[in-house]
Amino acid sequence: MVVTASRIQAVRYKLAFERYIQEQGYADIRSLVAFSGTVKDPDTGIEYTEPGMNPDAVTGKSIPESQLPERFGSSDYQVLLVASKYQTGFDQPLLCAMYVDKRLDGVQAVQTLSRLNRKIAGKDEPFVLDFVNKPEDIYTAFKPYFDSTSLQESANPEMLPSIKHELDQLQIYHWSEVEAFARIFYRQPDRQNPADHAHMQRHLQPAVDRFKAIEDDEVRSSFRDKLGGYVRMYSFLSQILPYADPDLEMLYSYGRFLLPHLPLDRDNTVVRIGNEVELQYYRLQRVSSGPIELKVGEPEGVYSPTDVGTGKAKEEKAPLSEIIQVLNERFGTTFTEEDRLFFDQIKVRATSNSHVIQTAMANPLDKFQLGVRKLIEDLMIQRMAENDKIVTRYMDDGDFQRTAFPILAREIFEAVHTQQKSVDGGE
Repeated sequence: MVVTASRIQAVRYKLAFERYIQEQGYADIRSLVAFSGTVKDPDTGIEYTEPGMNPDAVTGKSIPESQLPERFGSSDYQVLLVASKYQTGFDQPLLCAMYVDKRLDGVQAVQTLSRLNRKIAGKDEPFVLDFVNKPEDIYTAFKPYFDSTSLQESANPEMLPSIKHELDQLQIYHWSEVEAFARIFYRQPDRQNPADHAHMQRHLQPAVDRFKAIEDDEVRSSFRDKLGGYVRMYSFLSQILPYADPDLEMLYSYGRFLLPHLPLDRDNTVVRIGNEVELQYYRLQRVSSGPIELKVGEPEGVYSPTDVGTGKAKEEKAPLSEIIQVLNERFGTTFTEEDRLFFDQIKVRATSNSHVIQTAMANPLDKFQLGVRKLIEDLMIQRMAENDKIVTRYMDDGDFQRTAFPILAREIFEAVHTQQKSVDGGE
């Protein structure tokens, strides 16, 4: 969202945006403008209306004012230029950046900037670039509603080259791989093709293999945390600083794609619910009601990113009863302790099956899951009389099965390996 000072400024911004987009040849960026009534440019005498300046990218017809919020929420448009309109009451979770070219004060500042605070999965960190207002004025506007906050230390832009040098020295990625990745990633839109994703993955895989081959967990953790810190810091600083070194940008893009492929650690005994359970359904339930009181206290400082480091939260094993609780919350089911025992019985039956044992000992977890899926279904059907509601839901609901199966398969896989270690130790 671009917040302009007046309706005529919104019109001029719209005309300037359209000229720039056309001059640059952008085919995937489109803007919309929002203002009330008819605006006459005093310099040219031309009159403009909101619908007249907003042709639909699909039909070519003018977009009615009532349909503008819906069309802006589609993938056809990326920029919304406003003049007072939509500064308040506009609820668009996808909105993640705001450029302010208007004097804001008091409650208007709070309402305008708060357009960014809606949440949606995968949303980038909100960003505001203010060309007019002073930080102390925005602070004064928000102060009546929140505790005071002050910036204690500014970020140092010179840290990025230093962190990059440290990452380079670890030799987990080779710079030739970063460059090869970048040549595909930064291709012109008209040269892109469906095979690009696979080619980029091919240039990421060597680094993934080197990372997995490192025996020292501290080195692995240090690299992953430092790369993650570099990506976050570059994302923060590059919004306001024009870095001239293309290597910093290439490593940022490469690192963003590499990080999801780097395993957090070698501990396979922890069931990570967040990795195994995907939200497909939800239910609404009021658990409490009443006011939330904000009390003014001592001012607390906040910091810009000034360094990257390592840190691990304590991670505890999630018992099967906790997984049952998560499934209940996410799928709206009402499973009980008896249902947990049913899953335990399936696990006991499976871990005594010779085919399951052979498959678990000869394959990694992902291949093991492929090999035992049908057998687990058969075990459930055999015990259907003991828990009809779970088996029926498991067999009929594909989303439920895709959620429950990986957790159960992991439990069986780990139990087989634990049993075999005990057997080998006894011998």
